[in-house]
Amino acid sequence: MRLATIHLEGKETATVVTAKGVVPVAVLNEAFGKSWPEDMFQIICTGVLEEMKEWYNHGGRAKTEKINAIPKKDAAFAPLYRHPSKIWGIGLNYADHAGDLAEKAPTGRPASFAKFDTTIIGTGESIRLPLQSQKTTGESELGIIYGKKCKDVKKEDWLSVVAGYTTIIDMTAEDILRLNPRYLTQVKNFDTFFSYGPELVTPDEVEDVMKLRVATVINGKIHAQNVVSNMTFPPDFLVSYHSEIATMLPGDIISTGTPRAVQLNEGDVIACHIDGFEPLVNPVVDLKVKK
Repeated sequence: MRLATIHLEGKETATVVTAKGVVPVAVLNEAFGKSWPEDMFQIICTGVLEEMKEWYNHGGRAKTEKINAIPKKDAAFAPLYRHPSKIWGIGLNYADHAGDLAEKAPTGRPASFAKFDTTIIGTGESIRLPLQSQKTTGESELGIIYGKKCKDVKKEDWLSVVAGYTTIIDMTAEDILRLNPRYLTQVKNFDTFFSYGPELVTPDEVEDVMKLRVATVINGKIHAQNVVSNMTFPPDFLVSYHSEIATMLPGDIISTGTPRAVQLNEGDVIACHIDGFEPLVNPVVDLKVKK
């Protein structure tokens, strides 16, 4: 099952993604006598997603396909939701990216950092390069979204707490980071420094997450790509490990690391491409450039 959030009639509303476009959950509720939440965060937090998947995979998909959908080209996509309780970013999770920064890839423990929800934007929204940075980079990543409150999850049980996957573009004020690695929290949390969506893809839609290719695409050309299996810390480890640090809540996000970052400049368009996922695309505006 694939879901997205769109701007519709002055609010952000959850939709189910079909081959023809997106169908608002409100329309499904009316058509099939359901009372599902119309907000993506509530769908995840209330556990209703499991009920929706069960319905969708046992006849609901065919029924949904028959309903008039909003074509994707006409849909104004928003972030999946605005206020997760936690966003964990994972630094240098591919050895190639560690080489970019002339650093060694972490071993034993992932290089985790926190992101604020004020960084969040969605596909099509502008990434704003801050006045304070002369070198801001963008990084395509696979996102993992928790679907349950959990603590001390075993690696072999990781999928039991996962609501789905998404595409992410994370940003870093790299020149500031090079001054002192302790500036990591600062350089990761300028406004617009975390784009995600447009789709939440449930695990049953992904045959093998380890085989997914993640690519950072700049101005239509692949800058770098790698396969999830080449991560130092794979998804099962990350989901388990972070639940050992903190109680994870529904809607919490792990941004699993990038194959390689690319410097962003005024007028660029950066995209995250993952096999089988709708691309995440953001234009770039440099606040230092006078219009």
